[in-house]
Amino acid sequence: MEQKLTEIEQQTINKINNMTHYDMCSLWRFASSGHPYFNNILPYAEIFKNRLFKHFGGFTPEISKLLG
Repeated sequence: MEQKLTEIEQQTINKINNMTHYDMCSLWRFASSGHPYFNNILPYAEIFKNRLFKHFGGFTPEISKLLG
């Protein structure tokens, strides 16, 4: 049985899906420990990882240089 997402969960997923490649790389590199987008208990971690690495192709040398 499929679990229905709460409005907050869906809004958060929409935010992830609207992040730019640069924004995702920046968050991946600089987010504090325990950030909800990287908590494997929540649905966000897999969504974030798939968008960053499968959709955008992960870090590029150009983005890495921009981030410092």
